Amino acid sequence: MANHVLGIDIGGSGIKGAPVDLGKGELAAERRRVETPEGATPDDVADVVEELVAAFSDDVGKKAPIGITLPAVVQRGVVRSAANIDRSWIDTDADALFTERLGRPVHVVNDADAAGVAEVHYGAGRDQKGVVLLTTLGTGIGSALFVEGVLVPNTELGHLEIDGHDAESRAASSAREREDLSWKEWAKRLQRYYETVEALFSPDLIIVGGGVSKKADKFLPLLSLRAPIVPAELKNEAGIVGAAWHAEHLG
Repeated sequence: MANHVLGIDIGGSGIKGAPVDLGKGELAAERRRVETPEGATPDDVADVVEELVAAFSDDVGKKAPIGITLPAVVQRGVVRSAANIDRSWIDTDADALFTERLGRPVHVVNDADAAGVAEVHYGAGRDQKGVVLLTTLGTGIGSALFVEGVLVPNTELGHLEIDGHDAESRAASSAREREDLSWKEWAKRLQRYYETVEALFSPDLIIVGGGVSKKADKFLPLLSLRAPIVPAELKNEAGIVGAAWHAEHLG
């Protein structure tokens, strides 16, 4: 229990949590999932988080820190954007809100940054030198950028304008589903996206996360880039693991 930190991953449809063994970078108990409350205001979400924390009271210490992800830009604990959550989150000091409600130190982080931290420390980016870029392909495109293992937070590279379009509107996994694109058709859009990002940041490794990464063999071989591009390893556990790591090391 001493090395277990609770990680909670807040998404637009579900809130997932589990204690994490930071020595191994894996869940120390079966994760729990609760539906995200309709509207997803700060107080409503805090109510659900309290329930999750209570459910794991036997797995983590009473004063142990907690890490929480949000689908938002988070600067030193303060929320600066709102995607799939209520706009009342903007300018909310989420660290202070959750710390007060839970009675213990809480560190809130952008969801893609949390996933990236998990991959860099325990997954596909482990021991990689230089510049590492993780992208999550889902409803949108999340991003996490690392230089020699150090996170450059809140990069939001899914919102680059490419060919007159917000990149994620054409290259996210949701665009493939919405427009019923074949893997080959979608790969052409991903090629344009990743070659643009590669020209800007010259990454030594690109990691692709999100649910569609389970089918990486259908589209990653169709891409031609200078940097190796590989699927994420921690899959749906990355946000929880990365949130816990942040709480322990940066909280």
